[in-house]
Amino acid sequence: MMKYPIGVQSFEQIRNDGYVYVDKTDLVYRLAKGGKIYFLSRPRRFGKSLLVSTLENYFLGRHELFKGLAIDALEKDWLQYPVFHIDFNSSNFTEGGVLDRKIEATVAGWEEVYGRPARDLDVGGRFADILRKAHEATGRRCVVLVDEYDKPLLDVMDTDYTIEVGGQRRPLEDWNREVLRGFYSVFKAADNDLQFVLLTGVTKFAQISVFSGFNQANDISMDERYEALCGITQEEMEMYFAEPIGAMAAKLRITREEVLQRLKEQYDGYHFSVAMRDIYNPFSLLSAFDKLRIDSYWFSTGSPEYLMRLMARSSENLNELVGRYYSPSMFLEYKATPDMPLPIIYQSGYLTIKDYRQSRDTFLLDYPNREVQNGFIPLAASEYFRAQGRNVNFWIQDLLDALEDGRTDRIRQLFTAFLADIPYTARRKENERERERYFQYTFYLIFKMVNAYHTCIEQPQSQGRVDCIVETPKYVYIFEFKLDGTADEALAQIEDKGYVRPYASDPRTVFRIGAGFSSETGTIGEWKTAGGPREL
Repeated sequence: MMKYPIGVQSFEQIRNDGYVYVDKTDLVYRLAKGGKIYFLSRPRRFGKSLLVSTLENYFLGRHELFKGLAIDALEKDWLQYPVFHIDFNSSNFTEGGVLDRKIEATVAGWEEVYGRPARDLDVGGRFADILRKAHEATGRRCVVLVDEYDKPLLDVMDTDYTIEVGGQRRPLEDWNREVLRGFYSVFKAADNDLQFVLLTGVTKFAQISVFSGFNQANDISMDERYEALCGITQEEMEMYFAEPIGAMAAKLRITREEVLQRLKEQYDGYHFSVAMRDIYNPFSLLSAFDKLRIDSYWFSTGSPEYLMRLMARSSENLNELVGRYYSPSMFLEYKATPDMPLPIIYQSGYLTIKDYRQSRDTFLLDYPNREVQNGFIPLAASEYFRAQGRNVNFWIQDLLDALEDGRTDRIRQLFTAFLADIPYTARRKENERERERYFQYTFYLIFKMVNAYHTCIEQPQSQGRVDCIVETPKYVYIFEFKLDGTADEALAQIEDKGYVRPYASDPRTVFRIGAGFSSETGTIGEWKTAGGPREL
């Protein structure tokens, strides 16, 4: 019976306790031999901590843990280096002084081994002194591994937390940034004492100069050679997990090929370079194999508060961010702000690369897979509508019931009541363009949340794009909404553009729904239904 290392981040424990391990050690060897100072960005729960643990054990020369793995045939020497590992993932940095105490305690612990400096130094200088002494004592340069380097920044990003320094209150975000900058500056001062450095995190805060102390770091976040360093590829999944794939097929009473297709749709789709190699979310995939159930697991571990804070203040709408091509600088280099949340959304794993246009060096960004889309959209919608005074969860369940039962009058009532309850101050827009954006985004979020059924928004047809199509087991709903228009105009467009034709031979009942949305009242003005049986 296979043991899955869900939540297990220790390479030693995985190897000693018989957990399944997807062998990445050929890439670990290449990384260790190919350079000196690296930075790797990956979404949370993507295996960064396990990578750090693997490197730690490799540089400690623990050959016995690597027996039978790819690196066993590559490495001949298995030298032991002094390794310094700091993990910021285990602390909450929303309280002033936590980061300072974390670094102080870590450095003080190392000084118990290598001794304190003879003169007073700041914490960065003390760390540099430790590295020099360790180099001298062992005759080998040092290895430094920093896991989740950016958590002290993400915890306080875009907040009003403060800290008292020298009798004055200062933003905690600024203070934590300065503390980290001073700590990381050691990599420049101690260059001669360093053999290897890796920092992992979610984001790359290039513009806030955290990296200014070691700007020679090799950012491998989009290096195609290391695209599969974290996560699981299609080949690895089929090689290592044939047993649970078969068990899942038997439980669901479907074929192995159908299981693979469902797993791909739910958990695959991440790309981290121009090579466009498909990468699965490892946490979700292992959880699915452990429970033999295809479900949403990534979101059950919690939603990043920093992203929700940013989205709540942002003027950018998700429907305007996804499905567009961007230059790398727009989602890799910039510090995220409410005016430009794209870098955080991408680097946190909620969007990924879906295509690369070489002629323009631009990347298409969209949701990675069904799990992410079905988790992120309701999250964003709940925040959006909560800010407008609405709780959307119960309303969506009522809408799903009405869609399932073919009750178009009830669907109309739900839409009208929901939109009418949004305060005027929330929907008031100063110009026609903003009114149109509000209208489009509201319906985008509503229909994206109808994920229990097959839902297409702005579905391309031969003669145009239909606003929305929802397919339930018994019914097909074709919606067309007109901003400050009439229901007859909406129905006429459905007819004229032939939106119903793809369902000509479909045995399900097809409803054509045309509606006018009033920017003045903020709700449905007219609603007409065509097709289907007499309304219930």
